[in-house]
Amino acid sequence: MAFAFDEAVKAFEADEVPVGAVLVDPSRGRFADHNRTRELKSPSAHAESLVIGAACGERGDWRLEDCTLYTTLEPCLMCAGLAVIARIPRIVFGARDMRFGAFGSVTDVLDMPGLNHYPEVVADFMPELSADLLKEFFRKHR
Repeated sequence: MAFAFDEAVKAFEADEVPVGAVLVDPSRGRFADHNRTRELKSPSAHAESLVIGAACGERGDWRLEDCTLYTTLEPCLMCAGLAVIARIPRIVFGARDMRFGAFGSVTDVLDMPGLNHYPEVVADFMPELSADLLKEFFRKHR
């Protein structure tokens, strides 16, 4: 999670919403990135989406069945869906997202019946670090 937080700080410094993610792939190493929606001018350039895409590209496969995703903020519906579709078995996140969180805060994709994959989700892992950085970012922009 420390590496994901380092990525969130990079996002903060780049004037992006400070969210960082790291995907640990036992066969290929670590993929790290941060939100880059402004930089890439894309609403899909969330940290989680970027690391999932990078790992899939490196593997040459869309399945990430032995990886762990660490992210500083509870994934949104898009990123939660990507993680489920990619069959990531374990997702660890820091702060809850009361506006867009899709693993329990606003909605919970794990409550959807009929999915072919239900990851283990570890919530509230070191949430203060992430929450404080987000609060500072939004205070600066108000």
